[in-house]
Amino acid sequence: MVVGGGPAGLAGAATGAELGLRVALLDLSEQIGGQFYRQPAVGLGARRPEALHHDWDAFVELRERLTANGSGVAHLARHHVWAIERHGDTEWTVHAVTGADGDGERPVRVRARAVLLATGACERQLPFPGWTLPGVLGAGGAQAMLKAGLVLPGKRIVVAGSGPLLLAVASSLVTAGAAVPAVIEAAGYLGYARRPGALAANPHKLAEAAVHGAALLRHRVALRTRSAVTAVHGATRVEAVTVTRLDPRWRPVPGTEREIACDALAVGHGLVPAIDLATTLGCATRPTPDGALALALDRRQETSVRGLWAAGEPGGVGGAQLARAEGELAAMAIAARLGRYPGPGTRVRQLRNRRARLRAFAETMAAAHAPGRGWLDWLRDDTEVCRCEEVSAGGIREAVEEYGARDARTVKLFTRAGMGWCQGRTCGTAVSCLAGGAEPPAQRRPLAVPVPLGVLASLAAPATPDGPEGPAGGGEAGGDGSGTGA
Repeated sequence: MVVGGGPAGLAGAATGAELGLRVALLDLSEQIGGQFYRQPAVGLGARRPEALHHDWDAFVELRERLTANGSGVAHLARHHVWAIERHGDTEWTVHAVTGADGDGERPVRVRARAVLLATGACERQLPFPGWTLPGVLGAGGAQAMLKAGLVLPGKRIVVAGSGPLLLAVASSLVTAGAAVPAVIEAAGYLGYARRPGALAANPHKLAEAAVHGAALLRHRVALRTRSAVTAVHGATRVEAVTVTRLDPRWRPVPGTEREIACDALAVGHGLVPAIDLATTLGCATRPTPDGALALALDRRQETSVRGLWAAGEPGGVGGAQLARAEGELAAMAIAARLGRYPGPGTRVRQLRNRRARLRAFAETMAAAHAPGRGWLDWLRDDTEVCRCEEVSAGGIREAVEEYGARDARTVKLFTRAGMGWCQGRTCGTAVSCLAGGAEPPAQRRPLAVPVPLGVLASLAAPATPDGPEGPAGGGEAGGDGSGTGA
């Protein structure tokens, strides 16, 4: 079972099928590709979807491998996985909801002998005054609108935050016809120079940056480092942003404010591994250089829970090339565990070397763009931090200073911050930092995503995994008793 249809999941599924395994690929989207290879809906009639992508040839190769020679991959689209159950080392039940048949959401259960998590990452958002105005969206969200809907979030778009994603987003937007007056980077790029070895070992990364940089130069987009959008202005939607210089700790430097007119703001401060499904099962985590949590994986990509593997961003954000290498390594390790692959060979050694090289660059990248604690000075007491429950920075500070809250969980109990629809995925970093911590601790939730009560009520008796062949027996769907093949 592969959860996630991005680069890591596609590489894992294709490799597993080529090694003789029967594979079920579950993904929330209708089309494979994940966020990196997100494509326009078929009905839009896009003639050149590759024009919106970098490294499209790699995706084409993966897609061909998935469908070649009657591949043993069952693609289960529009399946939202909300829980995974473990029954020993080689027996798993994956729970999902799907509405693909047009009859409303219904529960689906699929049994497997091994599970590969390729769940990607989500954007880290740091709040600031005005960030709830219409026209403010995530940097990755702006890119998703363009790739999937062929639409722009505005005509004049400021791109801000921190991390290499900003350059890619700005390059895509200007190429598609938007005006981007500036890219505002809170950190800088000198941090990469501290690890010249990682740069020298990954010249293609410098080439990618050069491509994006050339696009920005061609369209006269200003790049401002050590700066941040510290306020958004507008009556009913974004009309302008305030950009302020930052000191090395990300504290605003008084007197350096300047206003930029715009009708949209695409903002994101890096990516955070999506590890909810794994931490609920008790998987060990590790801190990343930018203060996030990633899964602790061994050299075979296996988590601390035997029989559960992960590849790509759950093990630490590193990009599509690293994700593909890790997905292939994980599939080979799973096949070896199930007796379908002889074990380490030349190909495995090549992939491990590539993984080490790309992971070193990923760690360098994370350290260079790690948020400084001074960003908390952007917040006014009336700045909304938890959007779902409408909890302000002042309310959280009161819980800390007046009621003695010292961690995100206690703040949640006092203020309801993090109890809303997103369950703290958007505000968790900010709440934890205001409480005196860094990133929020790993969450262990019985439901990894929101699930309708009707879906839970319609579940049949717990599934009993099949015998030695596992997925060969198919899956189970609760409610109407129909099966979902794996």
